[in-house]
Parts: sequence; structure tokens; C-alpha cells
Amino acid sequence: MTDRALILDCDGVLADTELDGHLVAFNRTFEELGMPFRWSPEEYGPLLRIGGGKERMRAYLAEHPEIDLGSPDEVDALIVRAHARKSEIYVELVEGGALPGRPGIARIVGEALDAGWQVACASTSAEKSVEAVLASVVGPAQRARMSGVFAGDVVAAKKPAPDIYLLAAEALGRTPDEIIVIEDSQSGAAAAAAAGMSHLVTVSHFTADDDFPAASVVVDVVGDAETPATVRAGDDVRDSRGVIGVDGLEKILAGRP
Repeated sequence: MTDRALILDCDGVLADTELDGHLVAFNRTFEELGMPFRWSPEEYGPLLRIGGGKERMRAYLAEHPEIDLGSPDEVDALIVRAHARKSEIYVELVEGGALPGRPGIARIVGEALDAGWQVACASTSAEKSVEAVLASVVGPAQRARMSGVFAGDVVAAKKPAPDIYLLAAEALGRTPDEIIVIEDSQSGAAAAAAAGMSHLVTVSHFTADDDFPAASVVVDVVGDAETPATVRAGDDVRDSRGVIGVDGLEKILAGRP
């Protein structure tokens, strides 16, 4: 095993889950539970800057005091119930094949594992949701070779706080300069940067126009034979296949193009 670790975010990195997964699951949950609002994609995009589904619901309700869901205790209980149901619906969507993996993500996980890297996932989503996406995107065999999943409420402060990445580093026995993170969002990239970790960004539906000033490289996808990577910003570390591979990850860690 090398002294290298690759940590991937889940939503937007493994699959473009937010638009076709989480947003759909949230709105179905709101309907089921009689909550008198639905989120449009335009509303949901800014909410993604808030880490965690329960936290997003609380923030939305704080911005809309006209929505009366009862006393503070009743609202808290409803949010917990809604988040649990939303996670169930989301897993059903994933297991039903509604969310294909992003181009090249299963490839780069496999190549990193074959090169002796530790590979883990760190997400603010519920652990069950993350595991469902991993099973669907990278497959059970590669998931079994991974070094862990750090998800949900395992840390008190969610992204953009660095806590989940620092927790993962400690659990993996790695220092920040031995880790590269793949993220898709401003909050996730900020969390990786605050943890002192190099990171590359694969933009997703809701983050294509965002800025990532601390990222080593910003691409549309890590890429595969059918969909090569396009560099949007930063160092061009694509290999001869036109994709981000382990050699590219090593270059990022070394701080050289």
C-alpha cells in the first residue's frame, strides 16, 4: 500500500444525484407528509451551499416564516421524520437505476485501488444513501476494497467546515498532504481546502458556473473512453487517454502540472 489516499464526495461526484435524486426525493417527501411547499431547481441550487438535508430544510423554513408547521419542537420532529423518509425514497431511486455514475468515476476508483491507494468517501448525506450510490456506481467488489465511508452526522459541523475530511484523514492514518479529494461543490471544495488537502473539482449540474479558487484543477468529468475530460481551470493533468488517472492525481499531490 502506498502512502496515498483518495477521498471522494458522493453527491455530484459519484453521480449527478442532486437534480435527479435528492431534489426528487425531497419533493416526494414534502408531498407525502403534507408539507405545503416544493423546491424548484432554482430554489434548490442555493440550498446546496448548506451541508446536510436537515440543515437545508431548517434554513429554508427560517427564510420562509410564513410557513407554519407548528411549534419549534414539532418542526424539529417533522424535519427528522422528513429527512428519514427522504433518504428512503432516495435509496429507492438509486436502487432502481435512476442515477448512473458520472463518466470515469468507477474507473478512477478502480485504478487508485489497484495502485495501492486507500480510497474512501466523505459526504454530508446519510450513510445509507451514500452506500446505495457506491453499490450502484462502483459495484460491491470495489466497495469492499475501499477503506471507509464517512457520512451523515458523524461530525457536528458539516461542509464547508473541514471536520469530515479531518475525521477521514485520522481514520485512514494519513496526513493532509497525502490525500487528494474529489469534490463538485463550493462548500465541499472549501472543506477540503480548510483541511489542507489538495482537491480537484468535477463540476455538476448545479455547480457548473461556480468558482473554485483553491482547486488544483477543475474539469467537467474525470473522464472515460467515451467522454474524455475537459479542463475548465487549473493544471492540465490529463493522461494520454484524455482522462484524469492516478498519474494525474500524483502530479496534483506533487504540486506540479
